[in-house]
Amino acid sequence: MNKIITFGEIMLRLSTERFLRFSQAKSFTATYGGGEFNVAVSLANLGLTSEFVTILPDNEIGECAQMEMRKRGVASNNVLIEGDRLGIYFLETGAGTRSSNVVYDRANSAMANIEEGAFNWNTILKDALWFHWSGITPAISNSAAKECLKAIKTAHKLGLTISCDLNYRSKLWKYGKEPHEVMPELLKYSNIILGDIDTAYFMLGENKQYPNYQDLKSLPSLYDNIFDKCSSLKFIATTLRYSVSASHQRIGGILYDRKNIYDADIKEVTPVVDRVGSGDAFMGGLIYGLLSSEDKQKAINIAVASCCLKHTIYGDYNLVSVEDINKFLSGENTGKVSR
Repeated sequence: MNKIITFGEIMLRLSTERFLRFSQAKSFTATYGGGEFNVAVSLANLGLTSEFVTILPDNEIGECAQMEMRKRGVASNNVLIEGDRLGIYFLETGAGTRSSNVVYDRANSAMANIEEGAFNWNTILKDALWFHWSGITPAISNSAAKECLKAIKTAHKLGLTISCDLNYRSKLWKYGKEPHEVMPELLKYSNIILGDIDTAYFMLGENKQYPNYQDLKSLPSLYDNIFDKCSSLKFIATTLRYSVSASHQRIGGILYDRKNIYDADIKEVTPVVDRVGSGDAFMGGLIYGLLSSEDKQKAINIAVASCCLKHTIYGDYNLVSVEDINKFLSGENTGKVSR
């Protein structure tokens, strides 16, 4: 009863090399990634039992994606093999004042074409402790949104802790529905939500807010309105990102439980090796922190440390251990060679 299950899509990532623009690239570096899978990898690296549920195409690329799961220590017992293609995303990595850019090629992927009722969630979730999903899955297709809701309702019925990273992607949501038409029903069962206040309001169909996260006293009333809309909610977390440039980020975080606000100190991260997946690293760190300690301040500190360390690692995954996080939190973050 200690397994954490995540549900979503794993994709093939094709990245330009050495900060090249797409128009300059003559080759791409192939890796794998995807929001919910990245969380599962983080948890496995932190010593927890994680499983990823998805659909992969019945071809060699699908086989490679499943090999990647096994390589990263993530269980794939309930992966369905059907469909024709794995989703792809192209990444042009920014530097300095030039932002990174993502182009999706994931339409008609095996996961996007999921049929409602594809998974027996009662069986999949019966021995699990925690279920994690994100706003990416209900954005890729109407059928994926319906299957995600079925998984969430089953997890709620079975008494699992349910977490969600809002993960709004403006380049998705192309099947005729807006987030506010889909997300409220899914979010009302979630116990933990990670996201900005403005994104949460937008997805819940409320007027967008633009809070000052430096003014902690102004935040509870804004967070409380989200609690009012999401009846199962216990915690809301927000990743604080202050982008000096693509190569220099300032990272902090907030955790709120409707009683207290816990905020982590802002950390400087420079140079940035790879920002993609850093929000998933925050989520993985937060789940680990909440499971490993009743100290909420420690939990948000672990989440921020995880996020900061991910910025130093190439690829989607946060390949850090508990020891790495503890060193960071203790101030051992000078980058000296360990001998």
